[in-house]
Amino acid sequence: MTAPDNLRYTPDHEWVRLEGNMITVGITDHAQSELSDVVFVELPDMGDLEKGAACAVVESVKAASDIYAPLSGEIVEINLDLVADPAKVNTDPYDGGWIFKMRLDDVSQVDALMDASSYTSLVR
Repeated sequence: MTAPDNLRYTPDHEWVRLEGNMITVGITDHAQSELSDVVFVELPDMGDLEKGAACAVVESVKAASDIYAPLSGEIVEINLDLVADPAKVNTDPYDGGWIFKMRLDDVSQVDALMDASSYTSLVR
């Protein structure tokens, strides 16, 4: 299992990459491994979202799993590549397999998320 040091993590196994006041969100390597072969990703709608709201679904051959908004903000971009190739969530969870991007209401929200060491301890 990999958990890059430059990302932050939620207890629900989402990762967050902060760039200015924008975050990119996906599911962790651990989450994709537990789900196994991802066959479909239901992408979120554009617009405002509150932290903790279910906003997307990742379906695998084993299960369907809700994806939650890790922070409050506005979804401004979705990864349409996942419509044609949902397996990118498995093969490249931290780059090509991202799910959506949000503009944050308050960048300091990121401070409440786990760092890589804390997340790795959680999933062990």
